[in-house]
Amino acid sequence: MAVDYAVIVVYLAGMLAMGWWGMRRAKSKSEFLVAGRRLGPAMYSGTMAAIVLGGASTIGGVGLGYQYGLSGAWMVFTIGLGLLALSVFFSARIVRLKVYTVSEMLDLRYGGRAGIISGVVMWAYTLMLAVTSTIAYATIFDVLFDVNRTVAIVLGGTIVVAYSTLGGMWSITLTDMVQFVVKTIGLLLLLLPIAVVKAGGFSEMKAQLPTEYFDPLGIGGETIFTYVLIYTFGMLIGQDIWQRVFTARSDTTARWGGTVAGTYCLVYAIAGAVIGTAAKVMYPNLASADSAFATIVKDELPVGVRGLVLAAALAAVMSTSSGALIACATVANNDIWSRLRGVVGRGGGGAGDEAHDEVKGNRAFILIMGIAVILIAIALNDVVEALTVAYNLLVGGLLVPIIGGLLWRRGTAAGALSAVCVGGVAVVGLMWHYGILANQPIYYGLLASLAVYVVVSLATPPTDAAVLAAWRERLAGNPARPAFEDGTVAPDPAEPTDVLNRRTG
Repeated sequence: MAVDYAVIVVYLAGMLAMGWWGMRRAKSKSEFLVAGRRLGPAMYSGTMAAIVLGGASTIGGVGLGYQYGLSGAWMVFTIGLGLLALSVFFSARIVRLKVYTVSEMLDLRYGGRAGIISGVVMWAYTLMLAVTSTIAYATIFDVLFDVNRTVAIVLGGTIVVAYSTLGGMWSITLTDMVQFVVKTIGLLLLLLPIAVVKAGGFSEMKAQLPTEYFDPLGIGGETIFTYVLIYTFGMLIGQDIWQRVFTARSDTTARWGGTVAGTYCLVYAIAGAVIGTAAKVMYPNLASADSAFATIVKDELPVGVRGLVLAAALAAVMSTSSGALIACATVANNDIWSRLRGVVGRGGGGAGDEAHDEVKGNRAFILIMGIAVILIAIALNDVVEALTVAYNLLVGGLLVPIIGGLLWRRGTAAGALSAVCVGGVAVVGLMWHYGILANQPIYYGLLASLAVYVVVSLATPPTDAAVLAAWRERLAGNPARPAFEDGTVAPDPAEPTDVLNRRTG
């Protein structure tokens, strides 16, 4: 294993070095949180693909292939579909808003009264997403170094927290690009063909396995529908995903770069299912489907290649973990802590003490959230349950007010707040009643959120015309109304005084 260890050590050292380089570049809030909104198509595509394809998509995707065959691709496939929908239909508008968080978007759309409650829901989602990614280190480091679970989580988590804290989004972007390349080589170009060959080729796989393993819908229609509700819709509204959209230098970059990343996800989904299906032929009686990835890597790959493929799995986990961590810290600082303190600041995009303090504050929050994530990951055992709770809260509480705000002019702040509260409480209560892994919580929670949003919006006065006018200008990317660094719109001197006062407070 000496060669494999060397590959992993070089990879991890490179991650820390990029964190140090990113620290030298992240001199403002914009640079630290959204990479200065300057990423071009190639880098944007790579980083977007890296963040959405994490440990669950890699280790879990192979495990689903082992359990269900080719239809095990549906979980990751619906993630790709969600990213495609986001990129084609919404990303251009999101980029033009020039904000930092989803809650800031809700404030702009509904008049500044939805932020802190939606921020708490989004924070809970990003925290649990970071925790589940961190737990996945235990599987990989156990194969690599035969260390216990706690040491593995602390080791992997510390490296991610270190480079994320040092350089913020610049460090994460650079490491994600490396992780994207490593995943592509390790999983698609090496493990996929080797696994198929070791299993005897597709003809032997079909001969050895039941026919349902090659049925595209074998996993079940209800399961596929639930994946669409949770993962496809989750891709549309997650802070971790939106924060990457904010890094695009133009709406064209976001649209086409995201489309490329979404297409890559579809390919990755099929590859994981095929690898899992091949593993079923070679190891038909594994105790756990999720151990299929580690088993085939450990037993079937040659020295050196094994290290690279394990580095690819580590890359998948690290990219999602770091993306969720900076999203969690951004929401905690900008949407919760700053609002609770009553801080209202404009600027922060340039040099000077104010910009330095904003970077320092966001860096401190990444460190604090990172330590919390590591501690929770040590205490928590069930990755699937934690991830289900995270996505149920996100989709049940925030999908309707966010998509409604983008598509329905009549939606109001009261309707949005009601939808967040009712949807979130309904999902939590139904998970307690039916069980965390049941499908009913997300079904009924979404219906309750939608019904409340429509009824309350129609029963309350329409959103102020000045708020909607400012919202439309931001969506259009009107250069005559520049945005401050905190996401607010610069006032237009030509506006009537009463309208200007209502909009700016």
